[in-house]
Amino acid sequence: MSRFRSASVAAAVLVVGVVALAGSGVLSDRASSTVNDLGQLLGGAAATVACAVTGLRTTGTERRWRLLMAAGFAGWTGGQALWTWSQVISLDPIPSPSLADVGYLMLPVFALPSLLVIAAAGRRRGDSWQASGRSRSVLVLDALVIVGSMSVLTWSTVLSAVVMAGAPTRLALAVAVAYPISDLVLVAIALLALTLRRVERRPQLLLLVLGLVAISISDSVFAYLVSSGAADLPPIGDVGFVAGPFLVALAALAPIAPAAPDGAGADRRPGTRWHLIVPYLPLAAVGVVLVVQTSMDQMFDRLEIYLGLLVVTLVVTRQFLTLRENTILLERVQRGQEALSYQAFHDPLTGLPNRTLFGDRLAHAADLHRDDRHPIGLLFVDLDDFKIVNDTLGHAAGDALLRQVGQRLRGCVPAAADTVARLGGDEFAVLVESDLDPTVAAARVVEALARPFPLETQARYVRASIGLVVPDGPDAAVSAESLLRRADAAMYAAKRRGGGAVVCYEPGLISLVDDPGLPTRLAEALRRGDVEVAYQPIVRLSDRSTVAVEALARWTDRERGPVPPEAFVTAAERTGLIDALDDHVLDRACRDMAALRANSGIPLAVHVNISATRLADPGLVAAVESALSRHGLPAASLVLEITETSMVPDVDAAMPILQALRGRGIRLALDDFGTGYGTLASLHVLPIDVVKLDRTLAVPAGDPDRGTALRRSVVSISRTLGMLVVGEGIETAEQAADLTRLGCDLGQGYFFGRPEPVTRLRLTAPHVPGPLTAARVRSANGGAHAAEPDPLPVDGGSPAR
Repeated sequence: MSRFRSASVAAAVLVVGVVALAGSGVLSDRASSTVNDLGQLLGGAAATVACAVTGLRTTGTERRWRLLMAAGFAGWTGGQALWTWSQVISLDPIPSPSLADVGYLMLPVFALPSLLVIAAAGRRRGDSWQASGRSRSVLVLDALVIVGSMSVLTWSTVLSAVVMAGAPTRLALAVAVAYPISDLVLVAIALLALTLRRVERRPQLLLLVLGLVAISISDSVFAYLVSSGAADLPPIGDVGFVAGPFLVALAALAPIAPAAPDGAGADRRPGTRWHLIVPYLPLAAVGVVLVVQTSMDQMFDRLEIYLGLLVVTLVVTRQFLTLRENTILLERVQRGQEALSYQAFHDPLTGLPNRTLFGDRLAHAADLHRDDRHPIGLLFVDLDDFKIVNDTLGHAAGDALLRQVGQRLRGCVPAAADTVARLGGDEFAVLVESDLDPTVAAARVVEALARPFPLETQARYVRASIGLVVPDGPDAAVSAESLLRRADAAMYAAKRRGGGAVVCYEPGLISLVDDPGLPTRLAEALRRGDVEVAYQPIVRLSDRSTVAVEALARWTDRERGPVPPEAFVTAAERTGLIDALDDHVLDRACRDMAALRANSGIPLAVHVNISATRLADPGLVAAVESALSRHGLPAASLVLEITETSMVPDVDAAMPILQALRGRGIRLALDDFGTGYGTLASLHVLPIDVVKLDRTLAVPAGDPDRGTALRRSVVSISRTLGMLVVGEGIETAEQAADLTRLGCDLGQGYFFGRPEPVTRLRLTAPHVPGPLTAARVRSANGGAHAAEPDPLPVDGGSPAR
């Protein structure tokens, strides 16, 4: 095949060169005519053989169009053979019409269906550029423009001359007219095929069309010269008859590009659409012919005028449809861009703005606040119980929960100016830019999330920790990043206080993330002893007597002033200073409590918080024993609190440590019960002596009947297991009375006293009216020592250290 292809190319170049040489006048007229005739015969034979051989070796469309083209060129070659015989051998003029005309006219008869097969296959295989009804309309118009232009061109150049020249018989006239008309149809269909198939993917189609057009041009030139009475055809006019068949042969031999996979469609690169100008090529040729006729003062006949007007109308209509299509396309592109933009800036699960869009709006709001004092508020909402829902009910329920949370948050800020976004996971943010008070928005969020969420076949309650930031006054540091850091710090502080808490940002909180020097200064403060300890009373609810206090770390930074416990405790946990902070508070608490017991005569217990991460440390027992012995405090007077909001990393490793502490008389308390990890499991697994009800459980919001039933159940379970129960966060007499009726042993909260330094600690004792100092309690009791009291926990929700 490759040798045949190379031979065809060489033959085509040779024949075209010889024809050009003949036309140059170097050869005699006789020799030139002979060369042309033999070249045409050789070209026709080459096209016939190439199409037939390759057609038999292929299948489908490639086979059909080649065999049809082979049949057409077989007839054309036969007609050329008769013509060559009469011109070269017999030297007798061939009559018209003759069998040679029958052979020549077989080419358009078979070439037309061959081109239609190619065009139809192009549409079926996705190579067509049209995809819709509107595009098909444009395609039809393109075809009509091609046919109309070719009609004008053919009539102006050939057909009118042939018709006017007449013929001896009607058959002779019909044959004479058949050539230009068949050429017109053939070229029109060939050009139309180019608009249906991608030329860059079908190089054989381009060669095929060029070959057929070349033959049609020479055919039209010949018909025109015959009709005008020319003696013979100049050799240069035979180039199309020679080159055309060889181009068709090369088209048949050209490599077959693989079909595009289903749905792949056409190549969308900009440079591959040049074939869309094909319909305008014959129109441009018409324009050139009309200009030439005008310059030669030739008049246009009516048919030319009518055909011209028709073509102009078709072109205008085609452009109108194209403009309409482009408008529709632009609308589709705009809708697509809007859809992509929505997907890029919105959370796919909840439909809320995502972190990217929220960051953009927050930055804009921060700029307005910084420049124009425009009021803004930022809420950072983190779900406390999302992991439990996800683990127990599955990811589908978790997704449903997130969607419901997003809807409820959106309902808390109905103004269009406000933005609710999902930042990722179970984190949401609310940007308040309207006249709504951000604190009111926070209250609405708490209320909205307090209602049960219907998930699958049950209703689940979910709590959230909320950090609130409300910039007030001029602050050049306000930016989207700083606001998010502040909200994150406030949210983290809320999480430490227990589920459902709202913490408004205070300047010290930003130390969590904004002050990299905070851990260093905290370490220096611990070495210098600058970290103080405050104490909050824990009272027996039956007689309101103080039986214990909780030790709470307090720190005033020499550079930044008072630092919220949320800030420095978190910094200690993150930087490995938590053990040093625990030891410092433990040592100070043992020292102060030993002195307080000696001065007051009250056998008070002291509650000290221990980081959950330290419970598996064997050195904890030695550190506790050292502090007790150093200050002479009885082990029974020390209660170590385990905060339930922090997960014990290794319960198995922690159990021996906890049992060793209890074996020495030290009691253990579970702090913030009801807010954290494995609530009931903790009561069963850990060797707990005291349960401290978190303020959200001791003083719950919402349905009072459900709250009462829940508290009664927890108190009952704890007492059945032999544990003391402490209610935290008590702020009113009614709350204290309610817990007393439910059987709660002890209480703690602002109602009984705020955290104070040991020197200002106010204690109460039975039968002594009013709050007393330690000295008054000793005096009122006459110096007598009561039995060792029951130990108890910290204040209503404030972090304990």
